[in-house]
Amino acid sequence: MQRTVSVVAPLCFRLQAQPLVQSRQLSCVQDVLRRTPLYDFHLAHGGKMVAFAGWSLPVQYRDSHVDSHLHTRRHCSLFDVSHMLQTKIFGHDRVKLMESIVVGDIAELKPNQGILSLFTNEAGGILDDLIVTNTSEGHLYVVSNAGCWDKDLALMQDKVKEFQNKGSDVGLEVVDNALLALQGPTAAQVLQAGVTDDLRKMPFMTSAVMEVFGVSGCRVTRCGYTGEDGVEISVPAIAAVHLATALLKNPEVKLAGLAARDSLRLEAGLCLYGNDIDEHTTPVEGSLSWTLGKRRRTAMDFPGAKIIVPQLKGEVQKRRVGLVCEGAPVRAHSPILSTEGTVIGAVTSGCPSPSLKKNVAMGYVPFKYSRPGTQLLVEVRRKQQMTVVSKMPFVPTNYYTLK
Repeated sequence: MQRTVSVVAPLCFRLQAQPLVQSRQLSCVQDVLRRTPLYDFHLAHGGKMVAFAGWSLPVQYRDSHVDSHLHTRRHCSLFDVSHMLQTKIFGHDRVKLMESIVVGDIAELKPNQGILSLFTNEAGGILDDLIVTNTSEGHLYVVSNAGCWDKDLALMQDKVKEFQNKGSDVGLEVVDNALLALQGPTAAQVLQAGVTDDLRKMPFMTSAVMEVFGVSGCRVTRCGYTGEDGVEISVPAIAAVHLATALLKNPEVKLAGLAARDSLRLEAGLCLYGNDIDEHTTPVEGSLSWTLGKRRRTAMDFPGAKIIVPQLKGEVQKRRVGLVCEGAPVRAHSPILSTEGTVIGAVTSGCPSPSLKKNVAMGYVPFKYSRPGTQLLVEVRRKQQMTVVSKMPFVPTNYYTLK
């Protein structure tokens, strides 16, 4: 998922010295940006703050972007993702309401199980990606993107009012918690020291409320945006600094920012909303057909189903693919060309992969060019260089399962 519109610059968030006037302008912008409960904590730990989806967030800390990225792959890192929209949908008709706006099978979720799903419109376009968890406390816990905060909240609120006007029992509450993501192969080991629940019994995409390092009422969900094992912890805002400090006491843990988060998710083949998927791409075009619940496909009862379901059986005009590229790093908006030199598509995300030491990217090409192994060209700074369509993820994922 994780997910929002493009930030200051395409990866790797190249930080350049600003002239005095520009620095003052940036300062004014920072003054009106929203701040997470960890804002002062970030500054105290050397966080380099940037504007992201209306929030002031750290792009990196004292360590380089590459060092942070590799530390996450080898150990674990702590990310502040409190800018994400967290909501509760409650009431007897909560599942029916959620299924009226997403493509997933919410009714089949077991207690404390979650799925990645998509808001779609009647034209089949993706409005946002989100995680929906069926909690054992009798509500749906929803996490969606900061860049779509206003749009997502309005969509859900309007649907709640529509259902209420028909006599349905539904309601919505915005969760004013901080959200911390602990990601990496040693994340569970680090967290286990601060909880009594046995994390070995919590596989990927399951969730539970527990006390974490002395903070009660935390919702721990085994998920993330890096391709690694890890958790996202929804914690009362007043206790966010305490929890972050407790986690950092373990030498396995280092702070990481937006730059590492972006390159990690790209290596994992995960979409950034606003770059890789948007209202002009369908789930099938975005290579996200797996998010469409089987029952929902048959019933064709989600927004845009009349457009999306037929695409499952035919060829779509374009398809999101992975690319491994030679030469200079490939950035968003770089043209993709056939080997004959005809422009056939465009890159949506790209960066040098710290893990693979190769340039990786995502982009859209016509269906006939989407087969892995297909040779293509990309244009970087008016120069053409070779690229090959590649399966994703580029780096194998390490999600924790009970198998």
